[in-house]
Amino acid sequence: MSENDVVDYYEVLQISPNADADMIARVYRLLAQRFHPDNVETGSASRFRDVHQAYTVLIDPESRAKYDATYSRLKKERWRLVSAGAQSENDFEAERALRLTLLEVLYTRRRTDARNPGLFPIELEEMTGRPQEHLEFTMWFLIQKGLLSRSDNSRIVITAAGCEYLEEHYALNASQRRLRIEGTRHAS
Repeated sequence: MSENDVVDYYEVLQISPNADADMIARVYRLLAQRFHPDNVETGSASRFRDVHQAYTVLIDPESRAKYDATYSRLKKERWRLVSAGAQSENDFEAERALRLTLLEVLYTRRRTDARNPGLFPIELEEMTGRPQEHLEFTMWFLIQKGLLSRSDNSRIVITAAGCEYLEEHYALNASQRRLRIEGTRHAS
């Protein structure tokens, strides 16, 4: 069961994960009346199904225990991702530099080998020293922005917009790269 498959049944019933069976039953009765399709004013078949499904899972101790195990694991995973987000502020600059580096590599490739201007992701991995899994987000972003495209044979190719973008931002990337290299030399 993936995070996308798990519905927050506690949220559906608007109760705490610590709610006991009596609370679950009372809230279910109220919400079932409100959302029952026969209720002319507030009826909603989809909401009624959601409420009924949540009740069915949470009222049975065995199914609730299984659900709680999954719910707890996914909740911890969400918090891990959120807390990792605080570190991502540092990653923004690294990501921006990687984008420009990919554009530089593909720009150079297009200029030096116009008949074969693209590179496979594995070649980009070797040239940048970044695993393909880490490059996927960067390539996706640049493709969505129209700066890169995928050719028919799955090679990554810089577009005209990508060339212009790189030319506009090249000086910034070059100075940032120099600072990183100098910082690395001083740290050694």
